[in-house]
Amino acid sequence: MLSSPDSSPALQVLQQVFGYTAFRGPQAAIVEHVVTGGDALVLMPTGGGKSLCYQVPAIVRHRQGLGVAVVVSPLIALMHDQVGALEEAGVHAAYLNSTLSSEQAQQVERELRSGRLVLLYVAPERLLTPRMLAMLDSLHERQLLSLFAIDEAHCVSQWGHDFREEYLGLSALHERYPGVPRVALTATADDHTRRDIVERLQLEEAAAFVSSFDRPNIRYTIVEKDNPRAQLLRLIRDEHEGEAGVVYCQSRRKVEETAAWLEQQGVRALPYHAGLDADTRRRHQDRFLREDDLVMVATIAFGMGIDKPDVRFVAHLDLPKNIEAYYQETGRAGRDGEAADAWMAYGLADVVNQRRMIDESDAEEEFKRLQRAKLDALLALAEAHDCRRVRLLAYFGEASRPCDNCDNCLNPPRTWDATEAARKALSCIYRFGQHGGGFGPTRFGAGHLLDVLRGKRTDKVAQYGHEKLSTFGIGADLSEAQWRGVLRQLVALGHVQAEGEFNTLALTPSARAVLKGEVPIILREPREPTARVRGSRTARGERGERVPAAAATLDAEGQERFAKLKAWRAEVAREHGLPAYVIFHDATLAQMAAECPDSLQALGHISGVGAKKLEAYGREILRVLGG
Repeated sequence: MLSSPDSSPALQVLQQVFGYTAFRGPQAAIVEHVVTGGDALVLMPTGGGKSLCYQVPAIVRHRQGLGVAVVVSPLIALMHDQVGALEEAGVHAAYLNSTLSSEQAQQVERELRSGRLVLLYVAPERLLTPRMLAMLDSLHERQLLSLFAIDEAHCVSQWGHDFREEYLGLSALHERYPGVPRVALTATADDHTRRDIVERLQLEEAAAFVSSFDRPNIRYTIVEKDNPRAQLLRLIRDEHEGEAGVVYCQSRRKVEETAAWLEQQGVRALPYHAGLDADTRRRHQDRFLREDDLVMVATIAFGMGIDKPDVRFVAHLDLPKNIEAYYQETGRAGRDGEAADAWMAYGLADVVNQRRMIDESDAEEEFKRLQRAKLDALLALAEAHDCRRVRLLAYFGEASRPCDNCDNCLNPPRTWDATEAARKALSCIYRFGQHGGGFGPTRFGAGHLLDVLRGKRTDKVAQYGHEKLSTFGIGADLSEAQWRGVLRQLVALGHVQAEGEFNTLALTPSARAVLKGEVPIILREPREPTARVRGSRTARGERGERVPAAAATLDAEGQERFAKLKAWRAEVAREHGLPAYVIFHDATLAQMAAECPDSLQALGHISGVGAKKLEAYGREILRVLGG
């Protein structure tokens, strides 16, 4: 993308190096602030362009003779791909991490000491080693340290969803390297976490840039669990056949079993969790980044910093810990701005398990109290009758209107007054404690409670004499799904708690007000298991084949050109050992296919074609388009 000679230095870099005509949203203000030496706290959603907020200032300041920018990142995969993308764009960048041989690391260190590097990516634990600090001290003395970018800055907060202790040492940067600007960036932080970032990184004087957290291209759907594997398979087959996605599970075992089951159903899937050896994790992650139609089944060990733009869905088979984690994980879908799904199956066991993990942790009570409050906010989102997006954004302090792109907006749920049913359930639990059937006070789990309420004469009911309770059969008019919804809500609201190894139910002090009818309980009616919000949004070509959304509007000849460009890009990516999107994004190929430029000058006006890529690939692209 050619630039005007009277453009600002930052805009010239954006146009010449990255091939974009203009900054998006607050990017221009952030870049200008950092270029002039200011500290910044940047909160911007995944896919919002955070990396440009430090990459452009790093290039500008390097051209001004101010040396090397150091990017702190905990993610080896992100380092590799971002360095690859920068080198493709003609920017001298490198990383220092455990994947390098001794000789390779020494070469990077030589480039660092010389000041020739524009950006260096490094993990926080390596940054704080005496060897690394000595090199940075030398650069600082020679005024060749241009800025520090602290990516995934929420990791510094013990209140956040992804606390990493090694981030705490980054507070030393402010004192050790005065005058070197610092920019801390994250996609996810509530008010408490933001305050923690500012305090722990000593960013009290930094300018704060908070973008909208809205990702309008993502459709949020939360369903009641009813054979969740089958529900997941319906989602994939009906709406995302042959597309990339991420499925999150809580345990390593569930990850392995779910990935194997999807493979048996004909869905290409790989597992990823911390229990796999490093080589297997790397291979699986590399395949996911480079192949179009893989589903990664993973624990939260996977995903932060994954740049793959065409993830079309993120599914949760288990409830995350809080809204920050949910937002961070769902944000890995649709980074290219095209339509994507965030889908979650949620049930009573999820609520019980998350509450137990908080209660049984060794954390201090203040920390547990905050985690319970965060879980309550997520449960309110899951049980909501109104717009999911409005509630999600409100959590981050952002007002919005109903989105018309979540399950509740597209298919408004019916509700029913479950106050009387809740009183019956609480009364039955109370009577369990009074009447143990000759065994003394005994507590029981959800299954037995539902049997008693619905009047089912099981062996266990007979064993404890619970057919004699006044609550036996008083809920026969409601379905099991309705009763599970009642009980899930009572646990979610904290009126009932599950205790011990067998999840037996007990009343909490707040149950008294519900029993007295002082607290209304309004619930969603359970949806039919097969109900769908609407049909697939997968783009199809004239022959019915799946095509990237960016190319969906192309005519038949345009589709053919796009297919040729994709094949050429795949070959180049393999040669360079990089994911295809690092060479060019789908949107850039689609614009090439639509406009079919016939000269290097015309090709240079395509968004995403910088000067280095035009020089490296221009003639080849023209050959492909003309062939």
